[in-house]
Amino acid sequence: MYSVTGTIGMFKKALFTIIILIAPLSAAFSQGKWELKRNENGIQVFTRTPLTGNLKELRVICELTTTKAQLIKTLQDIKHYDDWVYSTRKATLLKTVSPQQIIFYSVSHLPWPIKDRDLIVQLTVIPDSTANRFEIQAKSLPDYLPKNPDLIRVPYSLAVWRVIVVDDHTLKVDYTFSVNPGGSIPAWLVNATLAVGPYNSFMGLRNELKKIASE
Repeated sequence: MYSVTGTIGMFKKALFTIIILIAPLSAAFSQGKWELKRNENGIQVFTRTPLTGNLKELRVICELTTTKAQLIKTLQDIKHYDDWVYSTRKATLLKTVSPQQIIFYSVSHLPWPIKDRDLIVQLTVIPDSTANRFEIQAKSLPDYLPKNPDLIRVPYSLAVWRVIVVDDHTLKVDYTFSVNPGGSIPAWLVNATLAVGPYNSFMGLRNELKKIASE
């Protein structure tokens, strides 16, 4: 039998893969004040409370030592998501729509008694009119596949990577994310652990990019 403290601790280690990675935000996000929740290793994690709903929104700001092409290639390399996207149990490419757009499926592992979640994402690379800027959007497609009775389907997820090319080997990333994980996870528990998964995912992404660069 798990204690409340034990369950929260496990949950902190397993939350929010949904990753990475996800429709313009002007309508989806409120204009509330971002609050800094974590600032380590050059990765800043912010949250804020939206005008509607009780689940906080997320923002990550950091620099990555990589190129535009390598970042896009890594984000489109779905079969390796379990190497770096926090708590990903599995991830599968469903369809390559174009070189700029893919659709993939992922399953996030959460600690008992919380049921694992699955998510279908449309990932799109959007060029900017300015050569040194681009955007990557990932939005959920909850009805793209039939639901698995053993999992909770994430009904809504939206994230945007706004990226500035600083130089030939440096990108500045401003990542924003909003999610409804579905099911009966208490909002206070989601909010209390929201900064954990994204921080670990970005650390994992850095390591993945470093590993690729050395190959």
